[in-house]
Amino acid sequence: MLTEERQRIILEVFKEKEIVKINELVKVTNTSESTIRRDLTQLENEGILKRVHGGAKLLKGRSIEPSYNEKQDKYIDEKERIAKYAASLIEEGDCIYLDAGTTVFNMIKYIDKKDVIVVTNGLKHIDILLEKNMNAYIIGGKAKARTKAIIGVDALKNLERFRFDKCFMGMNGIDLKYGFTTPDSEESILKEAAISLSKKAYVLADESKFGEVAFVKVAQLDKAIILTNAEVENYRLYEEKTKIKVVTK
Repeated sequence: MLTEERQRIILEVFKEKEIVKINELVKVTNTSESTIRRDLTQLENEGILKRVHGGAKLLKGRSIEPSYNEKQDKYIDEKERIAKYAASLIEEGDCIYLDAGTTVFNMIKYIDKKDVIVVTNGLKHIDILLEKNMNAYIIGGKAKARTKAIIGVDALKNLERFRFDKCFMGMNGIDLKYGFTTPDSEESILKEAAISLSKKAYVLADESKFGEVAFVKVAQLDKAIILTNAEVENYRLYEEKTKIKVVTK
């Protein structure tokens, strides 16, 4: 098979999946692993793909943000593991902030402490918090339909009244050089504020978020502990920047 034809097939596979493993591409092209690695390297050099541990993913515009529903349907098992562990970090008497992210949303069903105060900007979060009879506050401001989040100046002013023992954050990008990033400047300001208002900050992120750089910087890596599902590429370098907990089960 010619290189051009093989790479066309590879790109067709990426139209269906955000991240594709090398062994999947070996099967679909009926070629060797070393050949696929060369193809991926070439496509990465052309700015089409980004190599990740065991495979690659398509590059997207830095301002492009998946919708809440799109994010909710990806890395389901990995998000559940991360969320369950994150919930176990909550202690009786804690005042916590829950960001509007989908992995953070998954935390709520695992929270088993009763004497906890929860503040959130997540529109999806508040119903389940009330169903669990939790002491919950939702900050006021502009409602963003795409991510089901409350954002804007009013939200920031409301948030700044609080102080937290812990905050749990979603993030679009985690990069060794550029730190934590997100596509929306208004969400970025809110995330940065929540981190600064907390004694401890946790970023809940599946492996796909590493090496990604979105449009707006939120904070340096050392401002939060990362909870993830796998030892990603350059894991040791990330460990030099901040604490990372890999949740395997």
